[in-house]
Amino acid sequence: MKKVLSIFLLFFLIITFNSCEKRSQGLTITKGVLTVGVEVGYPPMEYYDTDGITLLGFDIELTKALAEKLGLEVRYIDTAWEGILAGLDANRYDIAVNITILPERERRYNFTKPYISSWMTIVTNNNSSFDINMVEDIAGLKAAFQGDTTAQYFAEGLAGYGIIFTQYSYDKIIYCFEELRLGRVDFIIVDNIAASYYIERENSPFQIAWQGPPHEYIGFCLKKGNDALTTAIDNALDELYKDRTYEYIYNRIFNKDFIIGRY
Repeated sequence: MKKVLSIFLLFFLIITFNSCEKRSQGLTITKGVLTVGVEVGYPPMEYYDTDGITLLGFDIELTKALAEKLGLEVRYIDTAWEGILAGLDANRYDIAVNITILPERERRYNFTKPYISSWMTIVTNNNSSFDINMVEDIAGLKAAFQGDTTAQYFAEGLAGYGIIFTQYSYDKIIYCFEELRLGRVDFIIVDNIAASYYIERENSPFQIAWQGPPHEYIGFCLKKGNDALTTAIDNALDELYKDRTYEYIYNRIFNKDFIIGRY
């Protein structure tokens, strides 16, 4: 009986391995490897541990689980945010993570189904003397945001509606929070995911002063025309949702239900 079970288990493992390998064969730039373009420095989505080497975050854990479903290894390429989409065009990696799905981006790139959603927030210091109850209250103040993100597009949109304030663009979100902490700006425009990470840290000096409605959906971004890998990732995402791996990763990273899913 034990021999029969052993043979059955071996047969099952071979079938599973072959199935994963067949799903991923020829889909990626490097055979057997899912290369991921990531701007490390946007907690809790992707950031370095205190050792400065180990990658942590929601996108890191989710892409590892995706690669396992596809029967692939995973390799991360740390890329400056302003060049992350250009890296897809240059075939530096297969996918870019934490990319908000926008119509103008969809015309140039493939996107998977959304795997998380977010909304804009305005963050101030706890001891701020500014009372921001609505976006109009930021007129005349100084704002920081990460450049070439939806936060910048949101800021530009407000200015276009006649809400005038001084805008400072930074390469990384961590610089925005440091500038706010030092009092060099009055508030930050940032999505609720990053805002909650900084606000919930022990002895955090920050608070959310205003938040908008959920309206941004984030997906994995691929080179235009890479339909086979896009479909494979969509299917893998479905599996991760059904077997509750997605839920496990989500709850372990965020530990609260503040993000509205789209499944």
